[in-house]
Amino acid sequence: MADATDMQRLNEFVARVDAMKKQDKMDLSSDQDLSIAIMNLVSIEEHFFFTGAKTGKHEYYDMIAEVREMRKELLKKIIKEYEGEVWCISKHLLAACMRLMEVGTKALGLGRNDEAHDLFGKAYGLYSLFWGINLKLVSVRDVKKIDEHALNVHDAKPQGFLGSLGDIVKKVFDCCIE
Repeated sequence: MADATDMQRLNEFVARVDAMKKQDKMDLSSDQDLSIAIMNLVSIEEHFFFTGAKTGKHEYYDMIAEVREMRKELLKKIIKEYEGEVWCISKHLLAACMRLMEVGTKALGLGRNDEAHDLFGKAYGLYSLFWGINLKLVSVRDVKKIDEHALNVHDAKPQGFLGSLGDIVKKVFDCCIE
């Protein structure tokens, strides 16, 4: 559960984002769309790898480099400054989010709705963490404070740090510039 200091930081963050949007310095709807495009580019890299491995055709491996360069260029538009492993953490958060969404969608198609909803919740938690880190809402040291039960399969709604972060990310993106 977030303490008063965490809630104060969240409220200050929302105020900062609102002020930046009013000054037209930030278009989060475009950044959100860009993050989804980046997720798909990571998936394309993976598909080129697996297709190359399955077919034995090295030209698929060669296409990975071009897609990777595009992904890196676009990721720089969202992640303008970072330290340590934040770049890789961000890429893997988006990749894991995309995979969980895909597995959730397959579960939904098979009528396993509870499993699908659980996977969608986990995907959104990772997506929220991506934005929390890259909008400087949370530092990487705060990630270790996440309650290990925050995204438990039995939770009706994510609790703890990720639940609060998800609520803030939802608010920020719900009121973004169109």
